[in-house]
Amino acid sequence: MLLGLDSKQVKPIRLPEPPSPHFGGGGGVPDIFETGFSGAIRRAVRVTRPRGGVNEWLHWLPVSLHKKLVYLIRQIILLTASLSWSNKLAPLPLENGAVGLASVLEADVHQIVTIARQSYDKDGPLLVVASGRDTISIASSIKRLASQNVFVVQIQHPRSNLNRFDLVITPHHDYYPLTPHAQEQVPRFLRSWITPREPPDRHVVLTVGALHQIDSAALRSAASAWHDEFAPLPKPLLVVNIGGPTRRCRYGADLAKQLTAYLLSVLQSCGSVRISFSDRTPEKVSNIVAKELGNNPKVYIWDGEEPNPNMGHLAWADAFVVTADSVSLISEACSTGKPVYLMGAERCTWKLSEFHKSLSERGVVRPFTGSEDISESWSYPPLNDTAEAARRVHEAVAEHGWRLRP
Repeated sequence: MLLGLDSKQVKPIRLPEPPSPHFGGGGGVPDIFETGFSGAIRRAVRVTRPRGGVNEWLHWLPVSLHKKLVYLIRQIILLTASLSWSNKLAPLPLENGAVGLASVLEADVHQIVTIARQSYDKDGPLLVVASGRDTISIASSIKRLASQNVFVVQIQHPRSNLNRFDLVITPHHDYYPLTPHAQEQVPRFLRSWITPREPPDRHVVLTVGALHQIDSAALRSAASAWHDEFAPLPKPLLVVNIGGPTRRCRYGADLAKQLTAYLLSVLQSCGSVRISFSDRTPEKVSNIVAKELGNNPKVYIWDGEEPNPNMGHLAWADAFVVTADSVSLISEACSTGKPVYLMGAERCTWKLSEFHKSLSERGVVRPFTGSEDISESWSYPPLNDTAEAARRVHEAVAEHGWRLRP
């Protein structure tokens, strides 16, 4: 499994391995395949970029080239004794680490290819699941060098040459650029540069939202784990998740003021309100919310200290208000089947707008207007993208000749 760590919010991953200091939970490896992929996820490896200073200007490069360029820069700096620059460059991560099933290593194409070839006769093909932009070149290289020994799944659209992977899992709104409405927004001379350029083929799995670990079992477990903190709270409990502006969803203090005004309007119909900010939330936004609502006895604002109450919020909330910028936050809330109100969707454009539209048409979300009665509940079939994607992976593997256990 390759993990692209280009996001500020990276959640722990529960692996089907014995307990380890790196990952919570445990249990044995499930025998889900009769041959081939039994216990195929042997380790999680990550793809990291150098950060800080000049590195922030190099993120457009493929990650392997980025690392080589930074290494060259560091050597030049050292050779010229310009040591005052060196503290502006983040240290290069180790290329290799401790070997073992529970180890988290920096992704190494040749090492993974060697493992796939050497273990094939005994264990069958290696399942490689790659997620994020920075994993694309690595996952595709693994497939190219060991095509008969691996089954490669790429999560998030790789933009071009989808045949580099055995399966691609991506949200439906990634194909928004192909719609007539999107084409009208792009000058004709630029349309050939917009990706994707072709509709999804049979080895592309389309999801509604982002993949995550929230399902009914996870919610039941969280409800139990957070019982003592949330059970005594007056009902209904409204959870407010605030993200941060993006290139396709711009906002600032104006949205924060509007949000606090709307929350004050619905406060009478709430028993409790819990507010969380993300790492992307601008300080000016969080300050406004804290100033207007922080002293209200019904309102609790999470201070960012561990443990993160997100799972408790998802399990115990009666309704959610989520800023429209975050596909992940919205997708998680919509996996509960509880009312989800979007704040600021009218400020979003391009693929984000298409995502909101698809949820609205399914009856999964409604706009937050400040006139809601939070005590009046409504529901919908919870989004279950992760389970559906997993089912499609099982089917694709079976098509390659490996039999799945019932």
